[in-house]
This record gives sequence, structure tokens and C-alpha cells, in this order.
Amino acid sequence: MARAHRVAIISLISIALYLSVVLQFFSVPFVDDAVVQELIPVVPWWLLVSFGSYSLWSLGWGLWTFRDCPEAYTELMAEISQAKNELRVKGVTVD
Repeated sequence: MARAHRVAIISLISIALYLSVVLQFFSVPFVDDAVVQELIPVVPWWLLVSFGSYSLWSLGWGLWTFRDCPEAYTELMAEISQAKNELRVKGVTVD
């Protein structure tokens, strides 16, 4: 089974469970109904904010540790100098 299939199946099951709790088809065990009514509607926003925080963290960590990958750094610097040289040949001022 491909990763996309697994993600789709897990997402559909999660959405179905969430909607069944929101629409009160099932109750959450060991939690008071008043608490469920206050917290369950904000779960999608919490997931969205958590995903955004994780994305920003992983992007920042990749930038922070970029020089720890010397091969990638030298390859990128070579591509930048090649692009600058090609632009100079076409008459564009780069510096």
C-alpha cells in the first residue's frame, strides 16, 4: 500500500471519529460532556497551529544546520556562481 493510501485511510478514519464525537454519536470516555463541548470544536485549529509550528521549526532547523552538509553547501555555491556567470554573459549586472 502506498504512503498516500495510508495517509488517506488514516485521515478518513480520524475525520469520521472526530465528526462522530462532534455530532454526539459517541461520547468520550472519562471526560465530562461540558468539557468535550468546549474542547472538541477547537481541535482542528489546534492541529493547524501545531502543524504550522512544526513546519516552521523544521524549516528553521534546516537553515541552521545547512552548513553542516558541506557537499550540499559547495554544490549550491557552485550553482550560484554558474548562474551568475551565465547572467554576466547575457549582459546582466549581478553584483
